[in-house]
Amino acid sequence: MPSKGTNRVSRAQPKPHSDGPMKTRHHMVAPVLSALIPGSGQIYNRQWIKGLMMLLLSGFAISYFASTLRTAVWGMITLGDVPSRLEEVNGRSVNVPGDHSINLMIQSLIVLFLFVLYLIVYISVIKDAYRTGRKRDSGLPPATFRQTLTFIHDFKFAQAMLVLPGAGILFLTILPIVFMVLLAFTNYSSPHHIPPGNLVDWVGLDTFAQLFRLSSWSGTFLGVLGWTVLWAVVATATTFISGLAVALVLSQKEIRLKGIWRTLIIIPYAIPQMISLLAMKMMFNGKFGPINQYLSHFGLGQLPWLTDPFWAKFTVIIVNIWVGMPLSFLLISSVLSTISPDLYEAARVEGAGRWQQARIITFPFIMFAIAPILIIQLAGNFNNFNVIYLLTNGGPSNPEYQFAGHTDLLITWLYKLTLNNNIYNIASAIGIILFIIIAGFSIWNYRQTRSFKDEEMTQ
Repeated sequence: MPSKGTNRVSRAQPKPHSDGPMKTRHHMVAPVLSALIPGSGQIYNRQWIKGLMMLLLSGFAISYFASTLRTAVWGMITLGDVPSRLEEVNGRSVNVPGDHSINLMIQSLIVLFLFVLYLIVYISVIKDAYRTGRKRDSGLPPATFRQTLTFIHDFKFAQAMLVLPGAGILFLTILPIVFMVLLAFTNYSSPHHIPPGNLVDWVGLDTFAQLFRLSSWSGTFLGVLGWTVLWAVVATATTFISGLAVALVLSQKEIRLKGIWRTLIIIPYAIPQMISLLAMKMMFNGKFGPINQYLSHFGLGQLPWLTDPFWAKFTVIIVNIWVGMPLSFLLISSVLSTISPDLYEAARVEGAGRWQQARIITFPFIMFAIAPILIIQLAGNFNNFNVIYLLTNGGPSNPEYQFAGHTDLLITWLYKLTLNNNIYNIASAIGIILFIIIAGFSIWNYRQTRSFKDEEMTQ
């Protein structure tokens, strides 16, 4: 027979919350209900506000997708059946609108993206009903709407704040990228496949085959690709070396008026790049530019800075040094200012000269900090549209190339193909190849840097 003290202790213990005889099956019933009718599982779990919100959202989504999803799937598969056409009506030509293949693709992508988002919400609702059902099975009461908001504020605030930026990235960045990739698998190009008068069709890998098999396209692609790689490497190396040289010179104690020198060096970076490049284009003009007029006094004649293939490439590299060197100078100067003078003093005590100090102390510090930025600059120079377009517009022209000149990069050639010649499928294929080259090259180089290896060792 139990004692009174034992009974008193047992009466003092809190009893678990009970929801009736089905408490051991809530985790099975609630998710099934939410799977059948999203939100009904939350209502079953007595989360009335959350359930009603899910019901309203699901009702709106079902009504929206019932009228758009089938058309979206049809549009993505067919890209339209009937193009726009002119018909004679009462002796007048009337435009009869048809299917616009590109608009169909964009609208279908938007609907499909929204459908994927709804599927994510649908699965989350089922998981939420399951988790709440498990809590009820264990005797715990379901969270109220106020408690849910408090939990989000205290523990999921960052994720909640990322919803709007995430939606912007999805529809303003990822969706256009997917659209651009899909264009590479169509025949969307002038003159025979430009909507609305013509339809666009899926052609699979024919665009890539055309780019590599046809001599006219493959010759242009390989030639422009070779110059793009050479330009990116030389442009990155020259701006880095020139910035390093100037930073090392100004770091010497013997240099006076360092503030004035630094201000003069930064001015080209502070001026808008477009203004600097247009001014440089006028200065290097072969007929009336001030540089040729000045050189003519020394009997050097009229150099074809922007009209000869060799001199045009030389000119864009020199101008890029003028435009890009200040940034490298600033970055390297900031690294030099963080190196402790005690390291140089210890090296001098050991008998190290200036070159040995630079090789053992200065260069390793600079490369450790600057190597990832150099990789970013290299990737940026692959896509350095401004310098090439504003200085030479890709010229001088090359009769052996398709819509490209001697100084065109892949990015400027892509621009000409799309905006000037309406050859979108080839341009899209070039964009995909350019992305693969830059991404692969950047990732491989970054993994070789000391900063990446040190980060791996610390993890």
